[in-house]
Parts: sequence; C-alpha cells; structure tokens
Amino acid sequence: MAVELRNVETLSTPPGYSHVAVGRGGTMVFTAGAVPLDAHGDLVGEGDAVAQAEQVIQNLLAALEAGGASPDDVAKTTVYVAGASYDSQSAVWQVVRSSAIGRAPSTLVGVPTLGYHGQLVEVEAIALVD
Repeated sequence: MAVELRNVETLSTPPGYSHVAVGRGGTMVFTAGAVPLDAHGDLVGEGDAVAQAEQVIQNLLAALEAGGASPDDVAKTTVYVAGASYDSQSAVWQVVRSSAIGRAPSTLVGVPTLGYHGQLVEVEAIALVD
C-alpha cells in the first residue's frame, strides 16, 4: 500500500475517516465522479439517496480497479449530495463511511444539483498505487 492514513493528535478525532493521507512514491489514480447508473446507463434508486450511494460506491470501486487501484490505495474522496437535508447527507455519509474506502480523508459537500436528472449522489477519489 502506497498510502498511509493518519490522524492529527492536536485535532479532534474525525468520525470514522482520517485527517491525512501520506503517499510514498507510486502512481496517482484520479477517478471521475462515480454516478448512480447501472451498467445499462439507467439511474438506480430514484429519490433514494442511500440506494444511490450504494450504487455509486460499487461504480467507484470498479473505476479504481480499472485504474489498477484497490480501496486501500485511496488517499482522498469527495462526496457530493444534491439538494440534501442534513439527514440525507448523514445517511449518504454512513454508506461511504462503512464502505471499503470509508477511512480515507474525505469532504462531504451539499450541492443544488448534479449532472443526471434525479441524481442525488456522486463520489470521486484519488488513489496512490505502488
């Protein structure tokens, strides 16, 4: 693994993720934002942010694998939740946090809309591979 996840002792303990990812050598892998579309291009989980988040994580893991990266190589994620209440953002965050990439440093952002009609969730990642 080329990424070492760390927390900073002088900061409050983050809820499940790490403050910092340190990379040592290797190749960087950047994913596009993973979206909640199935293999046929159909939206999964119309109106259901949790179902969309689950599909997004599956799609993101497939993209990482295609780039030669594993979940342990993820150094940073950004999670976007459209038109979301705090409860919706929290539910999406729980899906991400409990996933294979959940410990990496991450930013959760509420946005007005995303690229596809009905899309509520998108996640992008940066990984570092030996």
